[in-house]
Amino acid sequence: MAEANLDPVFQIQRVYLKDVSLEQPNSPEILLNQEQPSVDIQLGVGATPIAEGLFEVAVTATVQTKIADKTVFLVEAKQAGIFEIRNVPPEQLGAILGIACPQIVYPYLRGNVADVIQRGGFPPVHMAEINFQAMYEQQQAEAAAAAPAPSQIIV
Repeated sequence: MAEANLDPVFQIQRVYLKDVSLEQPNSPEILLNQEQPSVDIQLGVGATPIAEGLFEVAVTATVQTKIADKTVFLVEAKQAGIFEIRNVPPEQLGAILGIACPQIVYPYLRGNVADVIQRGGFPPVHMAEINFQAMYEQQQAEAAAAAPAPSQIIV
């Protein structure tokens, strides 16, 4: 009887731009303003199982620039990848989905966001490198702090 191959599998099936939008709600008037806009960048990571051993991992970015209280532009983008992950211990799966996969997808997101902003007529916004391990560990710590202690569980 042949043994089943239980070697760990980690493969990228596809990386794709899932969603992108650019809004310039106060154009053209705000474009004449010479003040330096403030830039706010928000990031998120999500993982969804899509089939046995296949996961979609998406990294989202919201980039908003403002002058005073008026938006210059708002970009929302979601870059995703399909990953095959098999024969990995369950306690390691979260880290792979929350660290390794976003590290692969994020450079594509950075490039697409910079391109959309530049095509909108603005200088590109270069998003910084992200330490997904630190981000993942912080999320895990916050989740653990929010969970009730075993003595507090009410049945």
